[in-house]
Amino acid sequence: MESMPNCPICQSEHTYQDGSLYICPECAHEWDPNAAVTHDDTLIVKDSNGNLLSDGDDIILIKDLKLKGSSTVLKKGEKAKAIRLVDGDHEIDCKMDGMKVMLKACFVKKA
Repeated sequence: MESMPNCPICQSEHTYQDGSLYICPECAHEWDPNAAVTHDDTLIVKDSNGNLLSDGDDIILIKDLKLKGSSTVLKKGEKAKAIRLVDGDHEIDCKMDGMKVMLKACFVKKA
């Protein structure tokens, strides 16, 4: 019988296989044993269409968004230039209409 590899994140030995992926029940990490292993901490963010975003890209809103704590509404089709990707709840920092805005990538598409 094939032995299961330890989790690459927490080194747990209690991993299991689900289809082609290995899953760690302790830290919830999933990985493909056949994929190329990368140890860099690059942030991978995809827009609503699945295109990879990177720092400096231009984006367009795909729906109207009301800003929290404000009566301002960002309209569908508004463009932001030179975005910055960040790690956290919101993946994108940018400026729209002169205001600093934090957006989730699922509400934008690459321009």
